[in-house]
Amino acid sequence: MSFRTSALRLAARTSARRTFHTSRPAFIKVGDPLPDLDVLQENSPGNKVNLADLASSVNNMIVIGVPAAFSPACSAQHIPGFIQHPKTKDYDAVAVVSVNDAFVMKAWGEALDPAGDFGIRFLADPTGKYTKALDLAFDGSAIFGGDRSKRYTLLVENGKVTSVNVEPDSTGTSVSLAENVLGKP
Repeated sequence: MSFRTSALRLAARTSARRTFHTSRPAFIKVGDPLPDLDVLQENSPGNKVNLADLASSVNNMIVIGVPAAFSPACSAQHIPGFIQHPKTKDYDAVAVVSVNDAFVMKAWGEALDPAGDFGIRFLADPTGKYTKALDLAFDGSAIFGGDRSKRYTLLVENGKVTSVNVEPDSTGTSVSLAENVLGKP
């Protein structure tokens, strides 16, 4: 076998290997559809919700990701900001997603909106699959005991993401709050 033939075979094998890379996926971005997964749960483990299906059936929606139900920033500032913001009602659907179980999310929704007047859906991502599909998971072991969702807000129109607002430190409240996403009330 000649040097040239050997080099060509090595190049072909190397090139083929490069197509199977392990680079990190990118955050969900403007123009992307929401992940088409039946993994989110509402009120009980048997009630599956697919946000891609919901997004395709409404004109616009807000998806709010939080690190933990009942945590101080989530309960006192992040979600109440959307509940109280007048422009929230301009959206056909609003969903809060957290890596928690369905029962915790149901209880949290009832605590924040006891009468259900605001129509915000509180969705559990018990395995974190949805959050990982968005590439918005972080290792929250030190505080929350495992992987959690970064704090974020997505605006979606006609099934496509139009705005992505992810907290740079994963849990802060500088870019994903209602007034920063929807404007001053």
